[in-house]
Amino acid sequence: MTVKTPPEWSIQQIARLAGTTSRTLRHYDDLGLVPPSRVGHNGYRYYDARALVRLQRVLLLRELGLGLPQIGEVLAGRTDDLAALEHQLQALRAEQGRLARQIASVETTITTLRGGENPMAEEMFDGFDHTQYREEVEERWGARPYAESDAWWRGMSRDEQGAWKERVARLASDWSAAAERGVDPDSDEAVALASRHVEWLRGIPGTPARNPATLKAYVLGLADMYVADARFAANYGGESGATFVRDSLRAYAAKAL
Repeated sequence: MTVKTPPEWSIQQIARLAGTTSRTLRHYDDLGLVPPSRVGHNGYRYYDARALVRLQRVLLLRELGLGLPQIGEVLAGRTDDLAALEHQLQALRAEQGRLARQIASVETTITTLRGGENPMAEEMFDGFDHTQYREEVEERWGARPYAESDAWWRGMSRDEQGAWKERVARLASDWSAAAERGVDPDSDEAVALASRHVEWLRGIPGTPARNPATLKAYVLGLADMYVADARFAANYGGESGATFVRDSLRAYAAKAL
């Protein structure tokens, strides 16, 4: 009787199929997340079906916002791949529901604006997720600051969350408007905006802004990041607007911090 050899794939094949890179797969191996099923005499890594299931779990957990250390903890705590995948499927369906609410929220806003009416705040923010930058926050400032700010946010009522988001939107709008008018970053108007910005930052638990000893360095670091990171610059109308915010925060820090 012929023994059927289980199928396996090379690291290059898996990288292509999974939409990742061989370097990433080697990194996952180094961390013990997705070891290959075997390594050939030439040093090439090969993956069987069981390894692919494990890789799928890692990629799903990444999509859910977990960092690699947290993924390692999850994988170490669950040895039943089927049960783990069923659990992750539930999480994905919850995410699907959140996205559906987010789409409906944006569609409602568009319809309302086209009708010449003012959108309702309680309808504008359903489904929006504040956890999308969790890994980045934890890498920059640690898990505890994120946990504290996350608990603070989840402890708010829906109305309180909506009011907070409106405050953020007004601040970003005022920054963009001042930049478009060519306001001098050293002017009283710009410094007043910077003061509002810092007070907003200080209102978020768990951040270095709550500690007077680290406040100035934190503000200056964020100011530079607003320009360097296009995601943040977009909140202020692009690089030129973000540069205005940065320079204004620097002026405020020099005068008041």
